Amino acid sequence: MENLNLPTYSFKIKSELQRKLIFDSIRKKYVVLTPEEWVRQNFIQYLVSEKRYPASLIAVEKKVDVNLLPQRSDIVLYNSNAKPIIIVECKSIKVKITQDVFNQIARYNMKLRVPFLVVTNGLQHYCCQMDYEKRSFKFIPEIPLYEDIKNLQD
Repeated sequence: MENLNLPTYSFKIKSELQRKLIFDSIRKKYVVLTPEEWVRQNFIQYLVSEKRYPASLIAVEKKVDVNLLPQRSDIVLYNSNAKPIIIVECKSIKVKITQDVFNQIARYNMKLRVPFLVVTNGLQHYCCQMDYEKRSFKFIPEIPLYEDIKNLQD
């Protein structure tokens, strides 16, 4: 798979029926290794290893109803009170991060109303902090460490 703008991690990868599978440590099962899945699995490891988010507080492909239509957000991070605090949208490295990608994550956030949104294609990572009182957001240079935001309240 492609090199990403992330540290290098080890994964369990196997071949089955002429396709590659990667073990998802969050869902505890092998999933088809697509280019987007490669980004997602690497980003999960980055969040756990570098940003110290507990794996037990991470959901993958979380169902979110948007305008009564079921959608799936790639990664949702929770605090210890089971409140969602970050949504991550992952794309293949071949997908450019455009306004459409931000619109997609914003639709998920209409329901979840998290303090932080992250968009990545494995090469570029964007994090923005929401300000619901001012109805605005700002891009921040780094994804926050878990211990810095684990106690955020509404």
